[in-house]
Amino acid sequence: MTDSAAPQGIPAATIILFRNASEGGPPEVLMTVRSREMTFAGGMAVFPGGRVDPADYALAEAAADAHGLAADEAAHQIAAVRETLEETGLAMGLAGAIDAARAAAARAMLSEVGALAPVLDEFGWQLDLSQITPFARWFPKNENIARVYDTRFYLANLGTGAVEVSIDQSENTQLFWTSAQGALDAAERGEIKLIFPTRRNLERLALFASYEEARAHAEAIPVRTIMPQIVEEGGKAWLTILGDAGYPVTAELLETVARG
Repeated sequence: MTDSAAPQGIPAATIILFRNASEGGPPEVLMTVRSREMTFAGGMAVFPGGRVDPADYALAEAAADAHGLAADEAAHQIAAVRETLEETGLAMGLAGAIDAARAAAARAMLSEVGALAPVLDEFGWQLDLSQITPFARWFPKNENIARVYDTRFYLANLGTGAVEVSIDQSENTQLFWTSAQGALDAAERGEIKLIFPTRRNLERLALFASYEEARAHAEAIPVRTIMPQIVEEGGKAWLTILGDAGYPVTAELLETVARG
């Protein structure tokens, strides 16, 4: 696909939420199974997230300077915060008087008003984007798929993880905690399905014994936009990514790739 013919990416943000495993061992991450009715990644296990809305950009204009971020980056981080509250009920990237009951009430209000700013005003909360660490950016503009997202991935940590999560009853059908390797193993057993970016990110996350290791790794490797390329090798087509972006697996046979 030529650059002139390549689609424009839909701005999106995804958050990878960590918690400590209840009985020790590798940290767990929160994943959701998307409704089979969804156009993008229907039936697939992914991390919570979604597109950046106009209201996210509007809030970012007011909040970017206070967080030392460009307005575009702030909008993506705000979208990650909003989508997390909307899809899981967790109030991450926020500061103020937050408990389970107030988070549930804020989630209900968010579903009604569709924007984060009035929720912050109503509950007296502030953005705390220092809780979020940029991890990756994926833009599959070279692939022939129905809907192309330009997605920024972020890390955040719940620590003990002693919180309740629940599905939003619209876009998702299941929420579950798993280690990164556990998710990969479940996919091998056919219990869940993973699209190419999710699989590659899980392989990367499986390298780390703690959230702190994952965050240090993310901070040490500048985020570069990953645009998978199809290459021919050994008479077969492979979908490949950058070799120096922190991923242990950088190619997969095209015939085995699950795509959005």
